[in-house]
Amino acid sequence: MSEEQQAQQPLVEHLIELRRRLMWIIGGLLICFFGLMPFAQKLYTFVAEPLMATLPANTSMIATDVVAPFFVPVKVTLMAAFLLSLPHTMYQVWAFVAPALYQNEKRLITPLVLSSILLFFAGMAFAYFLVFPVVFKFLAGVTPIGVNMATDIDKYLSFVLGMFVAFGTTFEVPVVVVLLNRMGVLSLEQLKSARPYVIVGAFVIAAIITPPDVISQIMLAVPLVLLYEAGLWFCRFTKPLSRRQES
Repeated sequence: MSEEQQAQQPLVEHLIELRRRLMWIIGGLLICFFGLMPFAQKLYTFVAEPLMATLPANTSMIATDVVAPFFVPVKVTLMAAFLLSLPHTMYQVWAFVAPALYQNEKRLITPLVLSSILLFFAGMAFAYFLVFPVVFKFLAGVTPIGVNMATDIDKYLSFVLGMFVAFGTTFEVPVVVVLLNRMGVLSLEQLKSARPYVIVGAFVIAAIITPPDVISQIMLAVPLVLLYEAGLWFCRFTKPLSRRQES
C-alpha cells in the first residue's frame, strides 16, 4: 500500500463513521416524529394556548393556506421531535468527536453540552410561560377598535419558532462566557470590564428580536445581563486550560 493510500484510509474511516452517526441522528429524529404524530393536534393546541388565551371570546385563528391546517401541526410535531431527540443527537455528535479530544477537553465539553441543552430548554420555557402572555396581551391591547385579531396559524408558528430560537440561543450566554474564559480567549478581568458593552448589547438585541413594546424587551434584556453575570460567577471556579494538559 502506497503512502498516499495509507493517508487516505483514515479519512475514509472518518467519513464512514460520520455517515453512521448521521444515520443514528436521523433515525432518532424519525422515531420521535412518528411517535408524536398521533398527538400533533394537541401539540399545536399547546403551542397556540398563549395567544388563544388573549383573544376575545368567539375569536380564533385562521388558515389562509388550504394545506396549513395539516402542515402546521406537522411542523409543530417536527419541532417537538427535534427537541425530544436533541440529547440523543448531541450524544452522537459527542461520540464522533470525542476520540480526537484530549482528556481535559472531554471533561470540559461534557458539562458544557449538558448545560447548553438545559439552558436552551430553559430559554424556550421562559419565552412560552412568561414572555408570550405579556407580548400577546400587549398586542391585543393595541389592536384598533373594529379590527379582529385573527392571526394566521402559519404566521403564528413562524413567530413562535423565531422567539423560541431567539430565547433559547440567548440563554446560552453563561456557556459562551465560561468557554471563552476556559479556552483562554478572554480573562475574567476582561469579561468583567466588558459589562457596560454587554448591557447595551443586551438591550439592542432585545429591541431587534422582540415586538416593539418595552416590557418584552426588558424581559429579554434583563435575563441576558443576569445570565452574563452567572457566567462570570462560574468563571471564578475555573481556570484557563492548556491544550497540553492531560490531567
